[in-house]
Amino acid sequence: MNFTFRKILPVLLLFLLCFADNGSALDRQNAEIQHLLEFIGGTDCTFIRNGKEYDGLQARDHISGKYDHVKRWIKTTEDFIFKIASRSSLSGKHYLIRCQGKKQDCERWLLDELENYRNLNVLPAKR
Repeated sequence: MNFTFRKILPVLLLFLLCFADNGSALDRQNAEIQHLLEFIGGTDCTFIRNGKEYDGLQARDHISGKYDHVKRWIKTTEDFIFKIASRSSLSGKHYLIRCQGKKQDCERWLLDELENYRNLNVLPAKR
């Protein structure tokens, strides 16, 4: 019986580690999405959605509302960007952002900010 327990123990420990990682991955994803929503709300840039212009707070409120309706289907922060924060669900048109007179795709703008955020919040390597 001791022999069987020694065989099962590593599998059990691996399962527990995977479960613990899922919780921290979800926490990390939630923190990243909240950061992106705050980033959107705090910008002086202009959002262009379906040809109309909005300020950062209006854009944040719109994107946050969309996210609240479908968050159970969002598996990664990139999903949030690709499926919620960068294009219209009705028209399919990409959102644009205009900063200092220069327009760019909102998707690229948010992916760049996500990369900046991750670089500033690097977690120590697991051992």
